[in-house]
Amino acid sequence: MGSLRQCSRSACQRSAVATLTYVYGDSTAVLGPLATYAEPHTYDLCAIHAERLTVPRGWEVVRLTLPDAVPEHNSDDLLALADAVREAAAEPRTEPAVPQQRGSRAPMEPPAGAGPRRGHLRILREP
Repeated sequence: MGSLRQCSRSACQRSAVATLTYVYGDSTAVLGPLATYAEPHTYDLCAIHAERLTVPRGWEVVRLTLPDAVPEHNSDDLLALADAVREAAAEPRTEPAVPQQRGSRAPMEPPAGAGPRRGHLRILREP
């Protein structure tokens, strides 16, 4: 299976293999392997557009080594995610503290008809 992300260039349907990031303060463009996550202010490029990259006069290009082939998705990642979701669902839950309204000491009431809150996935940032 190929990359799920496509090249950022208009009308290009090829799979992305590289990520381009601009460092405006240093007048530098950094072209490296495809980032794990799509980030704002970066551009995913296919092999052809990554090879043809040009930058404005006076700018420097830092080219990091690109992989020879598009990395394949590992089904183990999906299985690990499914296991983590099952494990989190099996753990006993404690109710979170209810936020209070401004200027009031009484807790905010949940919306009428709202049942118990169900678990959901969250993004955990690395420290």
